[in-house]
This record gives sequence, C-alpha cells and structure tokens, in this order.
Amino acid sequence: MRTNSIQLPVIPIVNELIKNNPNTISLGQGVVFYSPPEEVFNHINNFHKNPHNNLYQSVLGIPALLTEIKHKLAIDNNILVQDDRTSIFVTAGSNMAFMNSILALSDPEDEIIILSPYYFNHEMAIRLANCTPIIVETDHEYQPNINNILKAITAKTKAIVTISPNNPTGVIYSREDLLTINNICREKGIYHISDEAYEYFTYNNVKHYSPASFPHSDNHTISLFSLSKAYGFASWRIGYMVIPKHLEMAVKKVQDTILICPPVISQYAGLGALKIGINYCKKYLLEISKVREKMLDSLSNIKDICQVSNSDGAFYFFLKIDTKINSFDLTKKLIENYQVAVIPGTTFGIEDKCCLRVAYGSLNYETAEIGINRLVEGLSELIRE
Repeated sequence: MRTNSIQLPVIPIVNELIKNNPNTISLGQGVVFYSPPEEVFNHINNFHKNPHNNLYQSVLGIPALLTEIKHKLAIDNNILVQDDRTSIFVTAGSNMAFMNSILALSDPEDEIIILSPYYFNHEMAIRLANCTPIIVETDHEYQPNINNILKAITAKTKAIVTISPNNPTGVIYSREDLLTINNICREKGIYHISDEAYEYFTYNNVKHYSPASFPHSDNHTISLFSLSKAYGFASWRIGYMVIPKHLEMAVKKVQDTILICPPVISQYAGLGALKIGINYCKKYLLEISKVREKMLDSLSNIKDICQVSNSDGAFYFFLKIDTKINSFDLTKKLIENYQVAVIPGTTFGIEDKCCLRVAYGSLNYETAEIGINRLVEGLSELIRE
C-alpha cells in the first residue's frame, strides 16, 4: 500500500504520552495561545443570512474572500496578482495547498527537493503522491546550502520547497538565498513551492520575503499561506495558494476531487480575519517575544550540552543535544519523568544526531517559564548523569 512508506504522525503519539502523564506542559505542537478575533463571528452571522451558502460554492473560494486575499497579497507580500498570469485558490489549510501543488505538478516517481530538517507533513504528502522526496541538508545554521541544492537536481526534479520562516528550526531565509533558489527554478524549468505559514512571526527586525514578489517569478512560483497561526484558526482549516495560471485546471481537478469547495462557513470567518489584517497578530507578538526571550535565557544555562538554532522567526527553537540518546527516547523520558513535552528530531528527518523541536507560541509567560525550567532540568540530569 502507498501508505506503508509514510511515517506515523508523531504529534498524536506525543499527545498520547501527555495524556498518560498528567500535568505535562507541552512545548510540542505549533499553535498560538490566542483565539480568532471577535469580528470573525460577525461574518459568520452573514453566512447564516443567506441559505444559498449551505450549497456547494466555487472550487476556488467565495469571491469576497478571493478579493480580500488579493488585496492582502499586494499590501503584505508585494505579490501583485494578475488574473491572466496567476490564480488564487482558497484551501482547507495550507497542508492541503501543498498536497494540491504536488498532485497538480507531478507524475509518480518524480522528485521533489525538500530541505532538512524538513516539515514532516511535506515529506508525507510527497510520498503519498508516489513521488520521491529528495532531502537536501542545510548548512550548520539551518540556512539553504545552494551548492547542495544544485547537486540534487536531476531530470526527474519537479520542484524545490522552501519554508520561511521555518518549521521546525525557526530560521528565516535571506532574500538573497530565496532569490537564488527562485532563479534556479526558473532556469531549470521547475517550480519553487514557498510555504509562508509563519510570515508574520519575525523577531529582531529580521524581514520575511515572499519569492512570488521577485521579478519574473509568477510562471514558476507557488506560494502557500495559512490563517491557522496568525489568526488562531487552527481548527477552522482555511489557507490559500497562489499559483501560475497554467496550473489552474490541474488544481481545480485535484481540489474538486478531494474537497469540492473549502468549507464556506470557515471562508466567511477567514474573510472577517483578513479584513482586520496583520495588526491582529502583531498585537500578540510582544507576549510571544517575551516567552521567546525567557526560553533563550533558560537554555543558555545548558549551552555546554544544548546548541540552539539561530531562530528569528516562527515560534520554534531547534535544539541539538550532545548525547547518544535517540531523540524519541529522550522525548519519552522528558514527558514521563519531568512532565514536559517536545517533538523529537527524527520526525523532521534528523537521524544521525539528537535534536528536539521546542514550540513557544501556545503558552502564556508563567506556564512557559515552568515548562522551560522543566526542560532544562530534565536535559541537565538526563544528559549529564
């Protein structure tokens, strides 16, 4: 079966361990601590006013939301959508947008380049499509290694995937590297898939760049966005994608087969969120930033056994632990003995060393302080014993 080659989703496994160990604080799953804006629910009332909304709607998304997305892309991302060259699709989350992309542009046994450590759902989606993920190592700071990427391209390569701000490392790719990768894709006749789910989560005045804003990029660049993080929309399942016009029919076929149309009530909610815009997320970034600084300060106490990624984005740190212990075994010990949960690095394709992903977006300062103290204590005792 095609699913035999796909890894088991680790977050449900970690959640089961948390359930079996009461009072565990999770530094695992990547969600935010805040809820959607109140204005969202006013737009849901508008949904109820029209009985037609209970019927199937456009496979692309409702017109009002598509218009608002187009405006947002121009203002926030400097992506100017031209209807004769690019198309926008609303999707049931950005993971679906990624799956749509792979199914639309590939044939079985084609190759998709992903950078390691990778986002596990990307690797899983590529395998589910009967394609081959070509895993390319980043440099020692988890930034793209352009030479490694060039060496990995073959006649079967269909796309290069970048995630910036990055999950799981939290690093932000430079404009120069993203532009170089985008130009490589254009020259090689392949696609650049840019996952930008964490676009607003940046720190230390480091800027996020959207590859689709670069000159001559619209014919080979696929941009993926999500409302899950910025607007506390994780369960509403609304994302969107910007694609070259020539892929529109292929994506229509995929989305109509799998989804028919994105949930219309969630689209109304998404419309309310986007009308409020970036400032809704920004007002919570100060608190997230304080949690981030507290975690960095605490982790500095174990810098002899724990190397922390230089993370200026998203809400993750990627820890490299100086130990021979397998990262899943270490995660299990941390949950069972210290009541603190993280995600093991094996989930992200790191097998030759012990790495852990720490998430800090979902907790208030007081809870996060307790959680990071437990993690530091646990690592100190387990690694130094």
